Amino acid sequence: MLTILLVVGSFLISLSVTTVVRRYALRHSLIDIPNTRSSHSEPTPRGGGLAIVLTWFLALAILLVLGRLDPWVGAALLAGGALVAGVGWLDDRRGVSAGLRASIHVIAAVWAVWCLGGFQSFDFGVTVLPLGMAGDFLAVVGIAWLVNLYNFMDGIDGLAGGEAVSVALVGSGLLAFAGGGGMGLAVLSLAAAAGGFLVVNWPPAKIFMGDVGSGLLGYAFGVLALASERAGTVPLIVWIILLGVFIVDATATLIFRVMKGERWYEAHRSHAYQRAVQAGYSHRTVTLAVLGLNAVLALAAVGASVEPTLLPVALAATVGGLSLIWFGVFRLAPRPD
Repeated sequence: MLTILLVVGSFLISLSVTTVVRRYALRHSLIDIPNTRSSHSEPTPRGGGLAIVLTWFLALAILLVLGRLDPWVGAALLAGGALVAGVGWLDDRRGVSAGLRASIHVIAAVWAVWCLGGFQSFDFGVTVLPLGMAGDFLAVVGIAWLVNLYNFMDGIDGLAGGEAVSVALVGSGLLAFAGGGGMGLAVLSLAAAAGGFLVVNWPPAKIFMGDVGSGLLGYAFGVLALASERAGTVPLIVWIILLGVFIVDATATLIFRVMKGERWYEAHRSHAYQRAVQAGYSHRTVTLAVLGLNAVLALAAVGASVEPTLLPVALAATVGGLSLIWFGVFRLAPRPD
């Protein structure tokens, strides 16, 4: 009964709050105006991700009150998530400096790693790699990078919301199968909250997610991946596989821009999904293609979860296959100015 109430309630509350936020954005001119770096052509309200934040935080609070979620996991998600979502909302409203955003992201990541007891060993399937203090540093960098890459990948209708729903649904199922019931409910409620927003954000989008939502989603997946690794339920590698499309596209594009001597932190249209749109594919088609890839990645993740010795093979196949797809899509359209 709790599962049904969380899923249905989170979906309906998120959908309702998204419509409220849209009206607020229209009244207060919180509008994303298209420019040469945009992948859309119509002025559209932004900040709709606030609905995901508020709805999911409510679900987390309920799970904590009922004793279904580890308090330290809840503290990492709620306090750190509030920092990330808060600076994202300020950025959506009036803009903040890149330095301030990065500082808040790192502080939130440090908080999460501390709450979860660090990351001093890594389950690689065939062996457990000792990392020591270097693992804590890698965990902080990884969570902060997920916050930013999720923001980078939120550039066309339905993409970031669809990614959140598909990854969270599979992740919650794997957690339930592995005995991570409370965390599984938290992830399932995240899928429902993102789903309520996605109804309004599906192409053609009536509202955009904004940094408030994309930052929270990246942070949430990073923290949940580390928490499930620490709990011995769903290995971190499985989460990397599930998020493979976003991780590979954002990371490969970043590396390419750095190699070209470009300012990687500036707005651009160089991601593979953006190039696919430039090549003439609609937002709906590109988003559905990503969801199709996610279905394949879900099979790989399930297989690696059932047989942990396949983890390194599944990871290598994921990174290799998606890198080839990235390169192929990258060649679809002329490089934007």
